Amino acid sequence: MSFRWFVSVDDHLIEPARLWQERVPGRLRDNAPHIVRDGNSEFWAYEDRQIVTTGLNAVAGKRREEFSPEPITYEDMRPGCYEPAARVADMNEGLVLSSLLFPSFPRYCGQVFNEAKDKELALACVNAWNDFVLEEFDASYPGRFIPTMIIPLWDPVAAAAEIERTASRGGKSIFFSENPTKLGLPSIHTDHWDPVFKACEETGFVLSMHVGSSSNMIRTSEDMPTLAFMAYSAAANQAGTLLDWLFSGNFVRYPNLKIALSEGSIGWIPYFLERAEQVVDKQRFWASRFDINMNPNHTRGEAKLESRFSLDTDIRRLFKDHVFGTFIEDHAGLRLLDIIGEDNVMLECDYPHSDSTWPETANLASKWLGHLPADVQHKITIGNAARVYNFTPADPNTVGL
Repeated sequence: MSFRWFVSVDDHLIEPARLWQERVPGRLRDNAPHIVRDGNSEFWAYEDRQIVTTGLNAVAGKRREEFSPEPITYEDMRPGCYEPAARVADMNEGLVLSSLLFPSFPRYCGQVFNEAKDKELALACVNAWNDFVLEEFDASYPGRFIPTMIIPLWDPVAAAAEIERTASRGGKSIFFSENPTKLGLPSIHTDHWDPVFKACEETGFVLSMHVGSSSNMIRTSEDMPTLAFMAYSAAANQAGTLLDWLFSGNFVRYPNLKIALSEGSIGWIPYFLERAEQVVDKQRFWASRFDINMNPNHTRGEAKLESRFSLDTDIRRLFKDHVFGTFIEDHAGLRLLDIIGEDNVMLECDYPHSDSTWPETANLASKWLGHLPADVQHKITIGNAARVYNFTPADPNTVGL
């Protein structure tokens, strides 16, 4: 495959207004998400909430001077933001061979449905979103999409069932939270998520975790300048996620589990891997006596807790085998590729968000990656995504250009 094409492991879908009205069972449809027009504005209505689409989420085709966080309507968007055929046309224009689509109205890992009062309706909405992606994107355009699924976060057993159901239809990944505790859910250090992790282990599903999927972006203060916040928060959030997982013991308990850190860039990774090794070396003995996640003799009430972290953990091996970083534009990270690992990095273009490099991603990336051997360029642009998500990208010669 030519580097002229690439796989984007982080793009976004603005859900078409028809999605839930067409796919939720009829008896639930009146209360399912639907678009309400109010003069020149519009919003999603769901339960007692009104949710707008922010302009920064759909800037494809606009000049930077036109970017705005103000609410927009479908008339303000490029059709590729929400309709499958138009999206594929835009992918062809931007040389995006395959794409992974994060949700918008439900938020990055389905938080809106987790917050819903009517969980029967919420589950129907989760199923409808997944079926829409499987049928109107994946099945209709083979090899052009990496079908990634929402799960009912409030019910790990039901989530495992949805993983199994969608895996049988070609699903490859789930959206998961970078920090479930910020959503009012148990942490990954408990056994609460075992059904989900076990189902992912058995199906090969990757846990794709987007920056902001905890609904809590780290700030230094409430009045932190917007641009400072945007420069700081992505790496800060995902550094916490990386370390949480490396020290959780979950990769030992589930040796085939994989996580992808989406839109967090990669340049920060070498420092935190090195720092993790330093604290294991210097601090592990006292920590093993006081940290309940490390102390095999710790008890809670009558129960003896199983140690989740080994004192001889190989941090870099855990990272290499289980964690995959993604980047839009990260020159520093590419200079540190020998430390991060050429097998652990994937490219994204973030269509149609304001950070996106579409439609110039391939041209820009060819400059950033041009000094690397051809096989390494191929890994970063196509090969790693195909391997990690266990899918076969479309043949560039048959995509209709």
